[in-house]
Amino acid sequence: MKLLVLGGIRSGKSRLAEQAAFDSGLTVTYIATALSADAEMQQRIAKHSQRRPDGWAVVEAPYALAACLQQYATAESCLLVDCLTSWLTNLLCADDETQFEKELAGLLEALPNLPGRIIFVSNETSMGIVPVGELTRRFCDEAGLLQQTIAQHCDKVVLSIAGLPQVLKDES
Repeated sequence: MKLLVLGGIRSGKSRLAEQAAFDSGLTVTYIATALSADAEMQQRIAKHSQRRPDGWAVVEAPYALAACLQQYATAESCLLVDCLTSWLTNLLCADDETQFEKELAGLLEALPNLPGRIIFVSNETSMGIVPVGELTRRFCDEAGLLQQTIAQHCDKVVLSIAGLPQVLKDES
């Protein structure tokens, strides 16, 4: 079972994904993709950490997400990836401009064969105006394409609005 939870900033998407992971009854590994580059991001990460149950393992994967998923995915596990857009940001801002294409190809190759339950969280960013700035526009374009592709591989896709799940796809 693969689940994609989309939503805007502070839409409740992480809480919905965390609840789905908890409800799975499986051993949960939280895969954190954010880099704690400044005090504000460190506070965001701390809030997420405080909400998680003590028994959940945490693995940081700011770049090599496919390798991490391949390492930790088992039939008896639930992997919670929070979040795809942080991962995308890290790769788009990396020194190696080809790293994003390589990592994305690796993720898309690995995803169909991963066992167990996998929950992806991603920020829906393209519901407003076209952003100013080349990097920001590229981010929105790549995020939209990434989410479309991941959604095709998922059994269920949910959009969180005001903490309320809106089911977009359910083939579970």
